[in-house]
Amino acid sequence: MSMITPKSVLLVAALGASSAACASVNLHGEAGEEFTNLSASFGAEEPGMTFNGNWAHSDNDGDVAGLGMGYNFNLGPFLLTLGGKALYLNPQDSDEGYAIALGGGAQLPLGQYFTLFGETYYSPDSMSSGVDDYVEANAGVRINVIKSLNIEAGYRYIDMAGKDAHHDNTLADGAYAGFNFRF
Repeated sequence: MSMITPKSVLLVAALGASSAACASVNLHGEAGEEFTNLSASFGAEEPGMTFNGNWAHSDNDGDVAGLGMGYNFNLGPFLLTLGGKALYLNPQDSDEGYAIALGGGAQLPLGQYFTLFGETYYSPDSMSSGVDDYVEANAGVRINVIKSLNIEAGYRYIDMAGKDAHHDNTLADGAYAGFNFRF
């Protein structure tokens, strides 16, 4: 019978961090009608481990901050990601809480200049605190301007369902424009 020890957990974390150190860094910003989303990711566009962090803000419905980890793999022309996020939830009309959301995404390059993408993450009541559930989804198209810069347009939806007679807080539900800077 084997046990998970702190030493083995640190070893796995160190191996993951070392692979991220060799990966490209992607800084991302987007704005919709009443929301903003800022993020940074490591290794998001290559097969292997990927790490990310983000902060989303709505003027009317609160904030979400998260750290995520996933694994990218090629399936034909697609780059698929499976992973999860640990999220801090700060809804405007409810108590703050947390969520562990599972999900993934896909990217489909269309030639040298265009990429279609989408992703979704979900956390049920059993994996969250302060909300009934958490849903995040987005889809769009990315246009490569130069190798290190692209712009994108898409649709984003982020919702924290109210719990215990609290209102739902929908941080994002609409179109957005954004940019990605890679180095």
